[in-house]
Amino acid sequence: MGAGGDQWLADQVYRLEGHHWLLQNAWLTSQLIHKGGKWLSAAASLVAILLCFHAWRSERAAAWRWPLLYLVLAIALGTGMVSLLKSVTHMDCPWDLTRYGGLREFVGLFDARPHGMPRGACFPGGHSSAGYAWVSLYFLALLVHPAWRWRGLAVGLVAGGVFGVSQQLRGAHFLSHDLWTLATCWTVSLLLYLLVRPRCLPR
Repeated sequence: MGAGGDQWLADQVYRLEGHHWLLQNAWLTSQLIHKGGKWLSAAASLVAILLCFHAWRSERAAAWRWPLLYLVLAIALGTGMVSLLKSVTHMDCPWDLTRYGGLREFVGLFDARPHGMPRGACFPGGHSSAGYAWVSLYFLALLVHPAWRWRGLAVGLVAGGVFGVSQQLRGAHFLSHDLWTLATCWTVSLLLYLLVRPRCLPR
């Protein structure tokens, strides 16, 4: 962000798309990945919630109680923290900027916004959090079956990466927006894991 890498990468994408965001409203990026991906993540979260309720009601599934509660909380808190940061950072999307056909000048993360400039809500990347929140599967696996941890991590990284790249191709985010989303979701998942892990140790 500070060294101009965001703008350099966005410049290349913008140029390749014909100096406008060709994929902003394309079916693949807008409907399938953006809307469809959001619904897929929501459906997976609902499944996790239902499994968590079942585990707390069934003695046969007692070993999964805290791990599943961990997963539900990690997803909710990870996406929630990203939403909270979006509401206070006030950064614009690339498509809002004059450099990419918009109406606003770029204002850095720690710069004061000019009086009267509308608020931005593009940092960190909200849509990619619906994917990156699932890096919590890495820590879920550590709680129940450590050999699965890399598969769990791959699910979160691939989902968040696909969501993030799609939004960058639409002009909705810079790369750093999604990297900060990943860092936020990972940190939330790690801290929550450290809190829950003692509950899952054999007594």
